[in-house]
Amino acid sequence: MEQALLQARTLIESTVVLHRRRSVADTVPVARTGAAHLGESVERLIARGHHAVSVTLVGHGEFTESVLRVLGENPGRAVVRVLCTAEIAPDVAERLAGLPIEQTEVRVSDSDLRAVLVVDGFTALMPANCAGGGEQFAVVNDMATVRALELLFAGTWGAARRLADHLRLSPRLRLELVRKILERLRAGHTDEAAAHEINVSLRTYRRYVAEILRDLDAISRFQAGARAVQLGLLPA
Repeated sequence: MEQALLQARTLIESTVVLHRRRSVADTVPVARTGAAHLGESVERLIARGHHAVSVTLVGHGEFTESVLRVLGENPGRAVVRVLCTAEIAPDVAERLAGLPIEQTEVRVSDSDLRAVLVVDGFTALMPANCAGGGEQFAVVNDMATVRALELLFAGTWGAARRLADHLRLSPRLRLELVRKILERLRAGHTDEAAAHEINVSLRTYRRYVAEILRDLDAISRFQAGARAVQLGLLPA
């Protein structure tokens, strides 16, 4: 799966480069400054969806705003999957709170995400910096590229945590030091060995472990490691 995701990312990057170099008949650039055009493109694509709309939202930009506005006003008839960063998770939760739960699912990822909208596996909308300067968006109809985008989305989606689980998490659980401790809890390291590996005192390590168990509502260290995987805090 990891190799496939790397291949997908390479194909996506090549598509962006191609868009920078020349205009392609089936690729429609939308100027970043033309917010109305971007909104219209998002609305048209989502309305066209019959089966599945997959979208990745990164940061508080025009793309995120356009997608959230359209989904909030008219989500269409397709099943919608929204993948977002932790930074904007609270805003996404608020903006999409009124959507039917049987039609919409939101997950949160700590991975390096690329903003993209994929509709029915046939069309995608993604950022593309053009030679003329300024950020633009490309509507991509090339099947190989769209399938690569879907593959990349699916791989990240599978490792992401559900929005409800994310919102219940203590901010402490997303610290890098806590991630290292969780890795060692899952691996079954002794406290002494783990504390030495991450360069903290044994007392500090055990204090963190106690806090982690409480935050994850776990009764054992092994359960804490398993719970961390379920919540997307650790890779499966």
